[in-house]
Amino acid sequence: MKKKNKDKLKDSFLIISSFLVGGITMLLIARFTPLISSQNTIITKNGTKVYEKTSLASSIEKVYDAVMVVQSYYNSTLKTTGTAFVYKVDDNYGYLLTNEHVITDSNSVKLVTTSNEEVEAKVLGKDEYLDLAVLRIEKKYVKLIATLGKSEDMNLGDTVFAVGTPVSSEYRGSVTSGILSGKDRMVKTNVSSSSNIDWVMRVLQIDASINPGNSGGPILNVNGEVIGICTMKLMDTNIEGMGFAIPIEYALSHISSLENGKEIKWPVIGIGMANINDESSMLKYDINLKTKLTEGVVVLSVNDNAKSALQKGDIITKINDTNIKDMAYLRYELYRHQAGETIEITLERNGHIKTTKLKLASSK
Repeated sequence: MKKKNKDKLKDSFLIISSFLVGGITMLLIARFTPLISSQNTIITKNGTKVYEKTSLASSIEKVYDAVMVVQSYYNSTLKTTGTAFVYKVDDNYGYLLTNEHVITDSNSVKLVTTSNEEVEAKVLGKDEYLDLAVLRIEKKYVKLIATLGKSEDMNLGDTVFAVGTPVSSEYRGSVTSGILSGKDRMVKTNVSSSSNIDWVMRVLQIDASINPGNSGGPILNVNGEVIGICTMKLMDTNIEGMGFAIPIEYALSHISSLENGKEIKWPVIGIGMANINDESSMLKYDINLKTKLTEGVVVLSVNDNAKSALQKGDIITKINDTNIKDMAYLRYELYRHQAGETIEITLERNGHIKTTKLKLASSK
């Protein structure tokens, strides 16, 4: 009997000990584990610890010192202010990306770092159709290199933020945030402020607040990785929160040429052209269109040295399987290819639909 009582006491002791250990463990977990998302940040305000929901502070730190102010000068006169960011370094230099329109028509470019150092920058390469430029500075001025991400991994509604220089250098290092509002947006623009050439860009749409001066700055995901390059916004009294960014993958696909100062060799098809609704051009080139089409590009002339089956008065409606609305869309589809490639063109000629294959020539 005594042995049985001892066994019972032993079992009771083990049970009570287990409850005590378990209870203490649960109390410790509850005491030291915040009942909020791991994305939240603990900050101190007036000596008190406060939980701040979904703070981007740690992500901003990953890129902040990689972002610089761009100041473009023409004969010592400041013409444009924008933004650039360091995307790589080598043994001697740091390399930055910005927009071409930020530094176009300038003969001197200076960068201002987050520690207020003013640095002379060399323009290695630029292209107005890409709206991209690569700058180079001495490595000693580089404090941080931005981490590059992938826009293709982003989903609509994902958090994004921008770091840049809105309006003027006075507001350098401004941070704004929002969400990814759209992908693969086709937005019309002019190639440059002094050009009437229409162009279409395939861009990311964001609702983070951006302004003139943000151009060339990074658009980043919640991890502080660059997924796009701020390039433009829609400006109207009735429009808010519609900014656009060049996907980082598209920029990187041309980066080698820009770094090495090579001009981008865009393909051409050797024609003069106009939009189908351009009545003045039809009159000038004596073209009488008899068509029900409301979209397309009309061939005004064919270069003598162009090896083309196209004829004056043809209406181009497709390149490969993509509909062509106007000249801006034609250029976009054309420039997705390389000189030497062969494309299929669908056209209307004298009311009849035809297709023809065409080998692309080089613009240079």
